[in-house]
Amino acid sequence: MKIIIEGKEIEAKEGASVLEASLEAGIYIPHLCKHPDLEAVGGCRLCSVEVDGVENPVPACKTTVQDGMSIKISTEKSDKTRKMAMELILATHPAECTGCPKYGKCELQSLYQYMGVSAERWRKKSRPVPNDSSNPLIDHLFTRCIRCGRCIRACRELRGVRVLDYQRTKDGIRVGVDGGLSLEEAGCKFCGACIEVCPTGSIMDSLGMKKEDMSYSDSVVPCRAACPAHTDVPRYIRYIKEGDFVKATAVIREKVPFPETLGNICNHVCEDNCKRNEFENPISVCKLKKAAAEGDDGSWKSKVRREAATGKKVAVIGAGPAGLTAAYFLAKKGHSVTIFEENEKAGGQCRYGIPAYRLPDDVLDREIGDILAEGIELLTNNKVENPKELLNKGYDSVLVSVGTHKGTLLPLEGNDLQGVYVNAEFLKKARQGQPLEVKEKIMILGGGNVAYDCARTALRLGAKEVHIACLENIDQITATKEEIEEGREEGIILHVAHSFLRIAGSEKVEGVELQKVDKFYFDSDRKAVIELVEGSNEIIPVDNVIFAVGQKPAGTEAMEIELTHGPYIKTNESSETSVRGIFAAGDVVTGTKSVISAIAAGRKSAEEIDKYLGGNGDISENLLEKETPDPYIGSCSGFSKIERTSIELVEADKRKCNFDIVEKTLSKEKAMCEASRCLQCDLRLNLKAPKMWNEY
Repeated sequence: MKIIIEGKEIEAKEGASVLEASLEAGIYIPHLCKHPDLEAVGGCRLCSVEVDGVENPVPACKTTVQDGMSIKISTEKSDKTRKMAMELILATHPAECTGCPKYGKCELQSLYQYMGVSAERWRKKSRPVPNDSSNPLIDHLFTRCIRCGRCIRACRELRGVRVLDYQRTKDGIRVGVDGGLSLEEAGCKFCGACIEVCPTGSIMDSLGMKKEDMSYSDSVVPCRAACPAHTDVPRYIRYIKEGDFVKATAVIREKVPFPETLGNICNHVCEDNCKRNEFENPISVCKLKKAAAEGDDGSWKSKVRREAATGKKVAVIGAGPAGLTAAYFLAKKGHSVTIFEENEKAGGQCRYGIPAYRLPDDVLDREIGDILAEGIELLTNNKVENPKELLNKGYDSVLVSVGTHKGTLLPLEGNDLQGVYVNAEFLKKARQGQPLEVKEKIMILGGGNVAYDCARTALRLGAKEVHIACLENIDQITATKEEIEEGREEGIILHVAHSFLRIAGSEKVEGVELQKVDKFYFDSDRKAVIELVEGSNEIIPVDNVIFAVGQKPAGTEAMEIELTHGPYIKTNESSETSVRGIFAAGDVVTGTKSVISAIAAGRKSAEEIDKYLGGNGDISENLLEKETPDPYIGSCSGFSKIERTSIELVEADKRKCNFDIVEKTLSKEKAMCEASRCLQCDLRLNLKAPKMWNEY
């Protein structure tokens, strides 16, 4: 139907309000209680307009359009009504805006500036209501509330959580929870919709939740931002909650070609950043990924992006997670890719640095097979010492991703005795079925997950007593809590806050001398400062010592490319080395990090190599059509207190005797239950941002 606004004829949808029709046509009418995702209530009176044939101004948000209707926005009566409404709002609102966290982005501020209104005609009414910062994730600044009701409607109607409502208090009407309960007690799901729709700064993210050095969306969804590959964590967890593991795996594979591998061994920094940490334990993202990947049927393969052949040839040196990832995405961009791997099998540290009880061969073989199926040529037992040779052989570009496979031997007295090993060789030999000899008592020097890999591998090779010693105290140690606890269950003896002085023995290892550490920290120059406890020396009798204090690249000195910090390859922002056409990615550039970091580096190098070869650098793909999630999440009593689903392990006395996988996969029911703990932070980003008047 047609209506006339300010003399301009526009088309309006039947059943629409005057406000909706006007805004749709790009004609601004002041409003505040209306939000694009919420029904209006007509309470603020700021959208008052005059309609021909109606004596007094009416709220545009509650007036339905009629064919031929004529509306005037700015008249003496409507302006007076709006001005008085705004003055009444401002009379109880704090006069000082600059201290408000929403300063410059406040709808109320924008609106009263547009209207040219202040509260000077009205005596200010002080509302000395203290702020409420007692709830996790959400702060409530009651003095900034204008009682527009948006947060209540978002909570009750849009989300269906039904926690917020108007409360009558001795300080007047304000937004709160029935019975004076906390948000947690009332069953709040902390989805953040109330924050998102608040037009002022009354309901805000708790201090520290939003990071100034991060984009708004990254602050809202910190798990996705923390993932080096930016996997869409909330999206695939939502599919797991619905029991659709196939769709969940497709979402994961849009970013990484190793979902099941990561489900077994990822360092899950996403969990460290999960907002659930503000209550208790985070979502078990890593193990949910494993459950989803094991339930996959491979249907995503039909949607894989495959571009026409470009005629360009790329050589990848090193078949670890970085090299395989880069090769995978470059092949799908139409480039011919050959991988050169010096070992007998592909996989890099996943194959030779991570014990089979954490990551079985069949998982790696299956996922590497999917990668090679994109037409990639893999040449194993093929070591390339100088990448320039490949450029001379007709390859248009070379990626060096050889990882860090050389263990570090500390300059301790006795480090050359018989029975001293380094982590990289020890783990690799065990994985190859040619283990180094271990005797009854073993000492591992180092406090990271690799130290625990060595210790637990030594147990499985027949050691009777295994020790780990590290400089860090229990709060500083870099091994995960899970590794420490699983190691303790298997009988590993941990000596935290101990310095290693020497390895005792004449020809072979007889013991390790340790001394207690009083303080261990890094000074302003990043130099380690170690203060020891005098007289605390002791010798632990052992037969073998394994250094697990870091790894570094091998053979990079012969590559004739610029290095940095010793053997690491120097690259620019485009992952390119000092030699044109030769790129590098992964641990060989950054030092030993994590599998997911190597995958992310592989993605980045694929983008840059594609651009170097004349492509657009776009390696993104959609293995699943985007679906708009249901904004209605419903209520759940005690939601914030739902415990994290525990991961079942094989009993310690059984698992320490072999290299069989130690973790049991979550059942479908348990995975769905665990996924239901997600706060679904990303739903906030689907709410439409109201347009300010200057955008019309």
